[in-house]
Amino acid sequence: MPRPSGRLTKEDLDPLVKDAGEGNPAAIHSLLQMIEPVVVRYCRARMGGRDLSYLSADDVAQEVCLAVLKALPDYQDRGGSFLYLVHAIAANKVADAYRAVARDRSEPVPELPERPLLAGNEPETHALHLDLGARLGKLLASLPRVQQEILTLRIAVGFSATETAEALGISPGNVRVTQHRALTRLRGMISVDEF
Repeated sequence: MPRPSGRLTKEDLDPLVKDAGEGNPAAIHSLLQMIEPVVVRYCRARMGGRDLSYLSADDVAQEVCLAVLKALPDYQDRGGSFLYLVHAIAANKVADAYRAVARDRSEPVPELPERPLLAGNEPETHALHLDLGARLGKLLASLPRVQQEILTLRIAVGFSATETAEALGISPGNVRVTQHRALTRLRGMISVDEF
């Protein structure tokens, strides 16, 4: 189980990964319990909390977990972090979801939503939240890919600098510097009236 602080460390993951790779059902279950919340937060952050046609962030997160399970028997620890593999799989699955939606040429049919709108079901509030999300998404998309990934992992997923560094295969200092530069760049791109 994850430590009380909720942080995933190499020391916590390595024994589970080894046992899960050997087919131990209890280790597989524990490993999935540890990585699934992180994967869901990552997918939701990268997909902006919106459904892409028939794919939702939770569906993509489930695909990521299945791909991680499939990769476990062939995984070899070469001194890096298992989170690096999980992040790589998650990034690829999110990109696959966007590509699948871009190829989808079907025309949606108007239907009643399966769940009510958030915040009192007021259309104006919902539209304002969507507009803000779209504007923030455009700003984030203007950053280089590494800065986008670092901001997503640090802010949306809640990783520490060390965990982000392990997931991306860079140093924690590089994560901090890149995050600072990304936030400074975003501050310079927005005006007070805009938000």
